[in-house]
Amino acid sequence: MEQRLEETEDRCPATGRVLTRGAVFDGDSAMIGEARRFAADFLGGIRTEHGRTVPSHVIGAAQLVVSELVTNACKYAPGPCLLDLVVDGDVVEITVWDTDSTLPVPSAAEPGRIGQHGLEIVIALCEEYDVRREPVGKRVKVRLSL
Repeated sequence: MEQRLEETEDRCPATGRVLTRGAVFDGDSAMIGEARRFAADFLGGIRTEHGRTVPSHVIGAAQLVVSELVTNACKYAPGPCLLDLVVDGDVVEITVWDTDSTLPVPSAAEPGRIGQHGLEIVIALCEEYDVRREPVGKRVKVRLSL
């Protein structure tokens, strides 16, 4: 896994700094756990190093969302996966890019179904969900409130 870290100043002084961190994963199944730890470390660091309020339940929700999105990338898209995390004001934005251009479609709720509930979970946890085809692959972006 490669990581890139960037801190930028927000245009609006009232919200403070926008903090971002990104990682590139190689596409094997180990990336799922690495991505979860990456998200927890980043959000925990926001809390400890920058004094921002990041409730534990938000860190847990972000880890679950990252896990579901990266799992889908691992299962359905050959090759690398990119994960970008952004904290801007009271919002955590999670973006996952993968090489498969097929857009995911949430399944209808079916309590008896075993598996394939990941996208349902992501949509239930997030305030916003957006998926777009890119010139190569697709990008899934979600937002969680702090």
